[in-house]
Amino acid sequence: MAVQDDHTRGGARRLAAAELVEAVDELRQAAERTRFPLQLPGAEGAEKSRERLVSQLVEHLLPRLTQLSAPAVIVVAGSTGVGKSTLVNSLVGTEVSEAGVLRPTTRRPVLVHHPADTALLAGHPVAQDVDVARTTALPRGIALLDAPDMDSVVEENRTRAYRLLESADLWLFVTTATRYGDALPWRVLGDAARRGTTIAMVLNRTGRRALPEIRKDLQHRMRDHGLGSSPLFAVPDVGPHTGPLHPDAVAPVSRWISMLAGPDRAGTIVRRTLKGALDALHGWVDELAQAVEDQAAAAGDINAAVVSALVPVRKAQVAGVRDGAVADGAVRSRWEELVGPGGPLAGLVSRGRVRGSAREARERVAAVKPLLDDLGSGAQLTLLAARDAAHRAVEEVLGGPGGPRGGAALIEHLVVPQIRARRTATQRISGDWVENGVTQVRDLLNGGEVNQVSVVLVRRATVQRSVGVETVAALALAGAAGVSAAAVATGSVLGPAGVELIRALRDDLIARVDAEIDGEAEIVDDVLTEPDLTAGAASRLRSRLAALKELT
Repeated sequence: MAVQDDHTRGGARRLAAAELVEAVDELRQAAERTRFPLQLPGAEGAEKSRERLVSQLVEHLLPRLTQLSAPAVIVVAGSTGVGKSTLVNSLVGTEVSEAGVLRPTTRRPVLVHHPADTALLAGHPVAQDVDVARTTALPRGIALLDAPDMDSVVEENRTRAYRLLESADLWLFVTTATRYGDALPWRVLGDAARRGTTIAMVLNRTGRRALPEIRKDLQHRMRDHGLGSSPLFAVPDVGPHTGPLHPDAVAPVSRWISMLAGPDRAGTIVRRTLKGALDALHGWVDELAQAVEDQAAAAGDINAAVVSALVPVRKAQVAGVRDGAVADGAVRSRWEELVGPGGPLAGLVSRGRVRGSAREARERVAAVKPLLDDLGSGAQLTLLAARDAAHRAVEEVLGGPGGPRGGAALIEHLVVPQIRARRTATQRISGDWVENGVTQVRDLLNGGEVNQVSVVLVRRATVQRSVGVETVAALALAGAAGVSAAAVATGSVLGPAGVELIRALRDDLIARVDAEIDGEAEIVDDVLTEPDLTAGAASRLRSRLAALKELT
C-alpha cells in the first residue's frame, strides 16, 4: 500500500511540475506579445524589463523546470578588466579561457564542466553559442561559465553577458578595488537579488594593506543591495603575471565550489534560485501589467482629446458648406459669365426656358464644362481646408501645452507621415462629388415625369435632349455649392425633384467633409486600436500570473 501511495504521490508531483511548466510557458507567450506602442515616460524602461522577463523565462526558468537534474551553472561575471577569465583558469588549474590586457578580451563565452556532465548540459541554453571546455578539475554537478564583460564597448558582448546572467543558477561576481564602486554592476546585482538569484562576490587583485578597509566598504554596499548574506571572497594582488594563479590564491573559492558540488547540494542551489526567480515574477509581471494599463489610460486620454478638439472644427466646416463657401471665388465668377447677357445659360436661368435644339444642348454642355471643373476645384479646396483644420486641431491638442501624455510623440512619429500620405486622395474625392452629381442627374432624367405641378410640364427626356445632363448637373452642383440662382434654376428645370437633388448633393459634400475630418481621428485611432492599448490588455499578463501563483 505504501508503494502505491508513493507511486501516486510521484504521479501527482509530475503532474504539478507539468502544470507549472505550462503556466510559465503561457506567461512567456503573454510577455512576448506585450507591447508599449505609446512613447510615455517609463515606456522604454518597461520594454527593457519585458525583454529581460522573456529572457529569464526562456533562458532560465523553462529550461530549469524541465531539466532539474542538470548541473548548477555558475556564471562568472563582472566589468571589463576585473580578471574573470584568469579566475576561471585558476579555479580549474589550466587555461581554458583567454585572458589578456586587450579589451574586450572575452568575445565568446567559455563553459567549463566535468566530462561526465556533458549529456546533462547538452540541451541547456547556456551551452548554445559558447566554447566548451571539459576538465576533471571541476567537480560534477557544477559548471563554470566565463561571460563577456557586462560593460563591454561591444554591444554584442553586453547583450550576451546579460542573457547568460539570466540563464544562471548562481552568480560569481568579480570586482576589484578600483571597480567595486561602479554604478552599473550594483544596479544589476540589486535587480538579481530582488529576483532571488544566489550570488557570491569575489574581490580580486586586492593588496593586503588595503583589504580590510575595502572589504568593509564592499560588505556595506552588499548589505544595502540585499546581498548581506552572500559569500565574499578576496583574491590577493600578485602583481604582473601570466597564466593561472597559484592554487592557494583561489583556494577559498575552490573549496566553496567543491562544497556546492554533488547532486544534493547543487540541486538545493538550483531549487532555491528557481523558487526565488518564480517568486520574483509576481512583482515583475505586476509592474509590466501596470505599465500596460498606463498605456491604455493614456490612449483613452488621447482619444478623448482628439474627439473633443474635432467638434468645433466639424461645426465650422459644415457651416461653411451650408453658407456657400464652396462657391466662393472661381465658381461664382464662372457662373456670372454663363448667365450674363448673351451667356449660354442666360435664358435658362432667367425664364426657366428648357426648350431648345440638340445643337443648343451640346453648346450648353460644352459651356458648363469649365464650371464643373471649378466646382471640383472648389470642393477640393473645401475638403483640404476641412482636413487641414482638423489636422491643426489634432496637432495642437496632442502636441500643445497640457496635451495628453504620449500625444506629442504620436504626432511627431506616427500621425504626420500618414497625414501627408492622404493628400493625393483629396482630389479624387472632390472629383467623385462632381461625378456623383452628373450620375444622379442622368439617373433622374432617365426616369418618369419630372414635375407634374410645374408651370413648365416636360418629360425628363425633353430636358435631357434640350438642356443636357451635364448642364443640369452643373446647375444642381452650383446650387448645392451655394449659388442661389443656380438652385432656383434647378427647381425650374426639375421641379421638386431638383430641390431634393440639391439637398442630396449638399449632404453628400458635407459627408465628404465629415470623412476628411474623421480621417484625422482615424489616423490616431489606427494607433489607439492596438490590442495593447485596450482597457483589458493588462489582464492577459495578470491572468497568466494568477495561474502561476496558484501553482507556486
